[in-house]
Amino acid sequence: MVAEGVFAPGHLGELTRIVPFEMVDAVLTETGAGQRRLRKIPARVVVYLLLAAALFEECGYLAVWRKLTAALDSLPIPKITGAGLWDARNRLGVRPMRALFDLLRGPASAIRTGGVRWKGLLTVAIDGTYLDVPDSPGHRARLGKGSNQYTATSGYPQICLTALVACGTRAVMDAAFGPRTRGETLYGERLMRSLRHGMIVLLDRGFATNPFLTAVAGTHAAFLARLSAIRKPPVLARYDDGSFLSRFGTVEVRIIECEITITTTTGRHTGLYRLATSLLDHHRYPAFDLARLYHERWEVESAYFEIKKTMLGRRVLRSRNWAGIAQEVYTLLSAYHALRIAIADATGTVPGTDPDRASFSIALQTARDQLVQAAGVIEDTVIDLTGKIGRAVLDHLMPARRLRVSPRAVKRPLSRYAYKSLKVDRRTYQATLNIDILQPPISP
Repeated sequence: MVAEGVFAPGHLGELTRIVPFEMVDAVLTETGAGQRRLRKIPARVVVYLLLAAALFEECGYLAVWRKLTAALDSLPIPKITGAGLWDARNRLGVRPMRALFDLLRGPASAIRTGGVRWKGLLTVAIDGTYLDVPDSPGHRARLGKGSNQYTATSGYPQICLTALVACGTRAVMDAAFGPRTRGETLYGERLMRSLRHGMIVLLDRGFATNPFLTAVAGTHAAFLARLSAIRKPPVLARYDDGSFLSRFGTVEVRIIECEITITTTTGRHTGLYRLATSLLDHHRYPAFDLARLYHERWEVESAYFEIKKTMLGRRVLRSRNWAGIAQEVYTLLSAYHALRIAIADATGTVPGTDPDRASFSIALQTARDQLVQAAGVIEDTVIDLTGKIGRAVLDHLMPARRLRVSPRAVKRPLSRYAYKSLKVDRRTYQATLNIDILQPPISP
């Protein structure tokens, strides 16, 4: 069952339960984007068209429209042109899609969801990535282009996307983006609005600056950040677990120095990690446990892989103007988050099941099938909390994380250049992981 009249194409298959008509209508009213007269493509339908396009990134908008209406042959669907869809997207603008993302975003977890908390703290991470946009004159003027040793300009213009991700569910809790020339830390500062007491934020070296860590501490969230090798924090006091007290600006931190040895079939590799945390209680938060926790930061890389590879297929974004790019990014994040909610809801029905055992690819493919069939749009009298997406995920749960015996080899069926930016999930690169906490040097 779908909506009536010209609103019938406005659905997202079973994901409509997560993004219901009432939510979309409320967003349109709040942002003043509702139509004054009933058009062939109402504003609500345009919102669902954009969300559907995020699920079918390989298709043009007209092809996405055909998928939305494929199961509606019995209904009088108006004939739509590509120009009509373009006008409708422009009329809608950016604000409704941004407001929709603000309504949806969050950790997508319940109190008892497995793997989302560490010692009672919600584990989150902040990191940045880059997305290619069309090589249009407007984008080149606003974003510039990269360069290499052979030419002054190369590749596509890019935007920098920085996101706050819940490590346990890989749900996007907040995001900011813009020209990559401004740097990921600038966009990361905009995410402070979503940090709060009861969280621990995992940060890479690029975010471990005094101003950024001070800003995180000001939100009352805890942090665990990797430091660059050039930083030499002073030793103010020593703790029994091998960590020591230090200070960054006005923020007191504990420093943990450890050697991490990874042994695989190709040999042993040992690296020195220096971590800083605002959790000063070394009895409640031992150095060894914090060193093991830091590997969870790679969940944000897995989330970016699902967005950029599984959903986008490493394609360039569609829009040739900045307003269209902003609209598209918020739409992409909203569609991704809706899938993450469906996965978390499904795994939550099986106590103790970690959401990272769910296959994102299976959830995406099942959601696509449900959309084409216009199935599960409106709830029956008996509400199915899992749905077909959830059942498909639960029927194909992946095994619990296990240690590898050899490094991951990236196969390249196409050109090797398409994979130059691929980051390997280091947490699955382990066969034997050995962590040794080092004693701090004596201060002069």
